[in-house]
Amino acid sequence: MPTVHRRPSDHAITWGRLAIVATVLAWLAYVVWTIVRQFIDRSVDFAFTMQAISYVVVVTFLTLSALMYLVARQGALERFRTHSRVPRAELDRHFADRRSSITVLVPSYAEEPEVVRQTLWSAALQEFPSVRVMLLVDDPPSPADPVTRARLDRTRAIATGIQEALAEPAARMAAAERAFVDLGRSSWVSPASVRDLAGEYAWAAGWLNSMAARERVADHVDRFFVDQVLGGLAEDLAEVSTALLLADEHGEAPTRARMLELHRRLVWLFQAELGSFERKLYASLPHDANKAMNLNAYIGLMGGRYRFDDTPKGVVLRPVEPDRFADLEVPDSEYLLTLDADSLLLRDYCVRLVYLLEQPENDRVAVVQTPIRRIAERRPASSVSPVRPPTSSTSSTRACPGSARPSGSGRTR
Repeated sequence: MPTVHRRPSDHAITWGRLAIVATVLAWLAYVVWTIVRQFIDRSVDFAFTMQAISYVVVVTFLTLSALMYLVARQGALERFRTHSRVPRAELDRHFADRRSSITVLVPSYAEEPEVVRQTLWSAALQEFPSVRVMLLVDDPPSPADPVTRARLDRTRAIATGIQEALAEPAARMAAAERAFVDLGRSSWVSPASVRDLAGEYAWAAGWLNSMAARERVADHVDRFFVDQVLGGLAEDLAEVSTALLLADEHGEAPTRARMLELHRRLVWLFQAELGSFERKLYASLPHDANKAMNLNAYIGLMGGRYRFDDTPKGVVLRPVEPDRFADLEVPDSEYLLTLDADSLLLRDYCVRLVYLLEQPENDRVAVVQTPIRRIAERRPASSVSPVRPPTSSTSSTRACPGSARPSGSGRTR
């Protein structure tokens, strides 16, 4: 499915309205022609009357469910027709003077490490001023089974591995931004600066394409990750590089403010901070076996500093003052995004979601929930395709935000 729904035609809008009218008229015709006629044409007893009324009620509810679908579909078509996607340049301008922070919380229990890895990568590559991705591991911390322990060890190492992989591009893009800023505050932008920026975008696109080429593609979900999460972002960056080179060939250059925005976009792309947290390591945190408690245990710690205190019941987290030593510090965040461990984020998902929240008309909006899109394999109707073996919470399809199954973003302030 495309990232943006195609604009429906007037023909589709008209047929949608006619379908609503036809549904209502068909129900009325059924009631009048079938039921009333039965009462008129024959003498009826009490049992027949109750059966007829019950049948009308059942048919009415069935018709109502179909009608509600048609009404919701018609409303969606109307919105699709009037929707205008916010240009990327407007998003960059909006965040130019803002340093919003977002924490992506990924609760995980007995997930396959490769599934979690793709999810964390999709969150880490969000182009946002400040991104912190936390994997909330809810597995028993010391499993006796060696296979389970090995899987847990691989899961624990994912965040560190991604952080290490991002180190090189993050340092390169930060250095490129500093070099541009050090050129001075003159409004004039040299052709060399434009070519250098185009080269950085081309390098970033090549880096993503190289990563995509190294990915193991075992099923349609892996293919989606390679083509849409990595390849789609690489394609966007390559288009910016091409546009900058074309501008340079024609003797044109973006303004200095726009150049700085484009540099910051690359910095934001690779600067995500990743980590993992296991609430079951601490006796002072709830150990209830559900996803909501896993999320709430970490959210309750945000904005605080803690020291470890060994007790007979286990390690307890004790809050400490700002000027005291802390074993654990959990940064606060302006926004939270909850994302299932078997879901994927598409490029610029976070900037678009937060941009929506920060519009003046949405000042009182606290939570946004996005719709689900399943990643389904294209195949003939008569064929049977292999699927990834399901675990306790992993199915053969994955969700893709607008898709965090459902994912939500909310203000924490």
